[in-house]
Amino acid sequence: MAVSKCSRLSGPLIQELLNSVDNFLFDCDGVIWRGDEAIPGAPEVINLLKKNGKRVFFVTNNSTKTREMYAEKMAKLGFQAKTEEVFGTAYCSAVFLKHIAKLDGKVYLVGGNALSKELQTAGIQTVGFGPDPVFGGQSDWADVPLDPEVKAVVVGFDEHFSYMKLTKALKYLDNPNCLFVGTNTDTRLPLEGGRAVPGTGCLVRAVETVSQRKAQIIGKPSHFMFDCVVSEYGIDPARTVMVGDRLDTDILLGSNCGLKTLLTLTGVSHLDEATAHQESHCPERTGMVPDYYVETIADLLPALQG
Repeated sequence: MAVSKCSRLSGPLIQELLNSVDNFLFDCDGVIWRGDEAIPGAPEVINLLKKNGKRVFFVTNNSTKTREMYAEKMAKLGFQAKTEEVFGTAYCSAVFLKHIAKLDGKVYLVGGNALSKELQTAGIQTVGFGPDPVFGGQSDWADVPLDPEVKAVVVGFDEHFSYMKLTKALKYLDNPNCLFVGTNTDTRLPLEGGRAVPGTGCLVRAVETVSQRKAQIIGKPSHFMFDCVVSEYGIDPARTVMVGDRLDTDILLGSNCGLKTLLTLTGVSHLDEATAHQESHCPERTGMVPDYYVETIADLLPALQG
């Protein structure tokens, strides 16, 4: 399709895109739902894509839910989705440690219950889950005992993040042979009404700063998340579209992996941001320019229903 970047997807162009791809990767929050409510028309879009023979996958940087938890939420909201179609950073981190890093040991986990469950499902033992309050003084902190079987530090979203956890992560990562994995680098989690809370990226950055090491990042825009889908389903990048609401994660992932990209304006990023990236002619920014945009993915409904 000979169209310029950042084109509005409407009319015949929608059918052209549908004819050119076999696979759809969808981000979740801000794309197919907001909080606990489906984006109007989103379940119908997903279900009709599948009915029309398209393969649909869900790729999310959120590490606070397992694949099963996501599938259960989708079912409640009216989406036809299978557990194995969900690729979250909790699951993908377990895949990385088991199959790529071939970890032989335990994980010191700065993360929540879902991340712990996905690692344990993969046969990886974790330590550190839950609250870890500070005790004693600086000498006690510096000499805090470590588990000699820990071979990796994994940082995800952790509402119990603390100075003691940061101290233990530092001590484990003083060993250059200890792996350092971060689920994602999203610094803010947007909420309804323009509110936000700190995201996982803040925690990863804190551990990177104190350890003077860079984490292996699993989530978008890292290539690894798409690699997980490819390794299990063998999908063709040229016949795949990434649908997301964030330019710096979803759209950049698509650009990094040679996918078509579609921005929906129901979430974080705005059209003027994409336009500014395009007009900058800066190579580091043009990867965040989508091929297409829609107000909402419900804009695909007429073509799918026709």
